[in-house]
Amino acid sequence: MVAGYHLIWTVYDYWLPNDPRGSTSKEIRVEPISDLGELHYGVKPVQPSAKQIRNFHEKAHDILKHPVLTFTDDEILLVGKVLGQVIEEKKYTCYACAVMPDHVHMVIRRHRDMAEEMIEYFQEAVRLALIAAEMRIPIQPIWSDGPGWKTFINTRRQFEHEIGYVEKNPEKAGRPEQRWEFVTPYDGWMPGYRG
Repeated sequence: MVAGYHLIWTVYDYWLPNDPRGSTSKEIRVEPISDLGELHYGVKPVQPSAKQIRNFHEKAHDILKHPVLTFTDDEILLVGKVLGQVIEEKKYTCYACAVMPDHVHMVIRRHRDMAEEMIEYFQEAVRLALIAAEMRIPIQPIWSDGPGWKTFINTRRQFEHEIGYVEKNPEKAGRPEQRWEFVTPYDGWMPGYRG
């Protein structure tokens, strides 16, 4: 039984279909990037070095149609605010969130909406807010194509693991700890649990 999700999505072309780490893409639809590397569906068992990933991105940024824009600290605050508004509007329960310059992590309790729908709602609300705040222009893609990634959460232990991972994400990247008002402390909830 699915109790929750760890949702992850990235900014525009931060994770390309032929990323050396692997991807969830089954085809490369943009011809200019096809020479950057071969397509590998799923996460590669042996991961490339940070230098190899950096080199891949430097080459990709030179040939992409739009610039790759990461979030500034002010933009991160706006993104977090908008995520909170969607959570309140949709009545989601969020147990952890990390808004990074190039991607977002959220741990969300199971809901009537599918994981892919949740990501779509979050992405569209943030896109509109960034445009309204004149932090992006309408023709600039904000998110990578596709539905993002999800991990299904089935146990309390897995909830605790995923929450810990998300909470530590900013610190691992050398950024300040994040505390969002819309995050509900995890109390051990599981479907059918009466403790």
